[in-house]
Amino acid sequence: MRMIQTALGALLLLLVVGSILRTLVVPRGLYSALVMRLWRVLRGLLRLSAMPAGGYHAQDRALTWLAPLVLLGMLGVWLGGMLTAYTLLLHGTSDLSWSVSVREAGSSLFTLGFASGERLQLSAIDFMAAASGPLVIALQISYLPTLYAAYQRRETEVTLLQSRAGEPAWGPELLARQSLVDTETALPQLYRDWERLAADIGESHSNYPVLLSFRSPQPNRSWVVGLIAVMDAAALHLALCPRSAPPEARLVIRAGFTAMRDIARSLRIHFDPDPDPDLPIRLTYAEYLGAVAMITAAGFPRERPAEDAWAHFHGWRVNYEALAYELARRSDAVPALWTGPRDFRAPVIPPARPTDRRPSSTLPPLPPGTP
Repeated sequence: MRMIQTALGALLLLLVVGSILRTLVVPRGLYSALVMRLWRVLRGLLRLSAMPAGGYHAQDRALTWLAPLVLLGMLGVWLGGMLTAYTLLLHGTSDLSWSVSVREAGSSLFTLGFASGERLQLSAIDFMAAASGPLVIALQISYLPTLYAAYQRRETEVTLLQSRAGEPAWGPELLARQSLVDTETALPQLYRDWERLAADIGESHSNYPVLLSFRSPQPNRSWVVGLIAVMDAAALHLALCPRSAPPEARLVIRAGFTAMRDIARSLRIHFDPDPDPDLPIRLTYAEYLGAVAMITAAGFPRERPAEDAWAHFHGWRVNYEALAYELARRSDAVPALWTGPRDFRAPVIPPARPTDRRPSSTLPPLPPGTP
């Protein structure tokens, strides 16, 4: 029986160390069962707590706590797993009782030092436990700056997008606003910025999936909604203006769906790596025509009729729509236009366009000599 306990303790310790390494140390998008199970349980509890209030904003307030609770839960599970593993090892390799084994394992793991004794054959286990506790806590502490640095890079671009694409962001609104304020020449730089951000998000969020639970400071902002908006704007741009659309539009779409696929692989989300351009999409033709009419009324130039451009826009969007909708659902993003359904009931929120405050041209001229 003691041999079985020793084997179980060693196996549990290996599992805990493996979870720590794949989550905090290995710079690669490895699936972490611990993080995903914690995410599912805590997300479900927080969503239930927000159900009596109802609505998206209640969900957003509750889910704000998801990321910190996942981080604390990870640390608690790792330390609890190590405490159990060392207890099994101590009990399986000595004649200590269970209570004394737990006390000695906890004393060593948390470096309290009050349960040491004359048992030299257990010194190796005690030393391992004494090194494990501070090491796990130090790794978790060093993990936080990496998370928050990636979070700040992401949210800076999401905040900058608010004045260009509305809040919540929407691709057609991005094109319409650039036409209304005559800043179409800024679109190539915007596509370049989001191409780089997409690469950053793909690398950071696949390596550290807990970043998906970090919400934007404002409830109507979301990184996944912003990325979908920029990709939709680029797809519309390429479909409607094939000759004048900047090459950066193609690059940002490619970078966007590549980032989404990297994240999907780390989360074990199934996707089609090479979708047929003729596969159906969930965005309807009527929604597309309404958006084209809106941006045309705003002054956006068109080189191709909307009817002919649909097939081209459809061919671009089929590459990312399914994954974009799934990531928006899993991250409980703001229910924006063209971003798919959510797991909670809430109406779609369109972007609010600022009121036109330009002075009227009918104002009387100032008298001569007026400063």
